[in-house]
Amino acid sequence: MPQLSLDNARVIIAAAQAYGRERGFQPLSVVVLDAGGHVTAFEREDGAANMRFQIAFGKAHGALAMGVGSRALMQRAEQQPYFIAAATSAIGGALVPVPGGVLVRDAAGVTIGAVGVTGDSSDNDESAAVAGVEASGFTAVTG
Repeated sequence: MPQLSLDNARVIIAAAQAYGRERGFQPLSVVVLDAGGHVTAFEREDGAANMRFQIAFGKAHGALAMGVGSRALMQRAEQQPYFIAAATSAIGGALVPVPGGVLVRDAAGVTIGAVGVTGDSSDNDESAAVAGVEASGFTAVTG
C-alpha cells in the first residue's frame, strides 16, 4: 500500500508553493501530514505571516480527523456550529474549518494523509493544496 513519504511531501509542498507564486498569491505555508496525523514536512515561504504553521496544521489535521476536506467542515460549521466547536475541543483544538485542508488518497481510494495550506484566501489556499497533491500523483479530496 502506498504511503505518503518525505519525498512525496516535498513534491506536494514545492508544487503548491509554485502554483501560488505563478498566480501571485500571498506567501504560502504548507504542511503535509501522514495518515496518523504526524507532520511529514512543513515549509513557510519568506514573508508569510506569523502562526501560519498552526493554521495550516489545523486545516489538515481537522480534515484528517473528520475524514473530509476542510471545505466540507466549513459547510458543516455553518449548519452545525455547536458540533464543530465540540469536535474542535475533542481533538485538542486543531481544527480550522475553512478551505485549504485536503485529504490525500492513493489510487485505491485509501486516505494516506492530508495537506494544509494557508496564506492567501481560503479558496486560493485550497487550489494550491489540490495542485500540490495532484503533482505528487495522488488524489486530493476537498469535500
